[in-house]
Amino acid sequence: MEKNLVQIITKAMLDKKAKEVISLDLRGIDTAITDDFIICNADSTTAVASIADNVLVKMKELADRKVIRMQGLENNFWIILDFGEVVVHIFLTEYRDFYKLEELWADAPRHEYTDEAVASIASEEVKSVKPKAVSKLRASAKRKTKVGE
Repeated sequence: MEKNLVQIITKAMLDKKAKEVISLDLRGIDTAITDDFIICNADSTTAVASIADNVLVKMKELADRKVIRMQGLENNFWIILDFGEVVVHIFLTEYRDFYKLEELWADAPRHEYTDEAVASIASEEVKSVKPKAVSKLRASAKRKTKVGE
């Protein structure tokens, strides 16, 4: 049985202290290009990068999923990770406040995630990942993005 991708992603975000973690269920919106958006923010570019790295690692290890396309790694202000049916948006706080992405999809059902809610989800313990593994995942995704553009 495949784990719920939204749960894996939101837990990976919260593990790295992401703020205001929400998911938007876009399946009922005809013009949507994905099933779910997951959005969070952090107060530094280092934290934004750390959250993105953890999402990449957890999706690979717990769901055997690689990112299809990724953007924003060059500045870590707004990173987008596209996994097909789930698209992840990780913002620097001031950029989330400016763009108000979730307001564009105000009709979509919204769910908020906190550490307490995620703690109730039974999750696998994952071995610590060496920094080289994260670098390799990022490099692989960058190569894919450049080839696909």
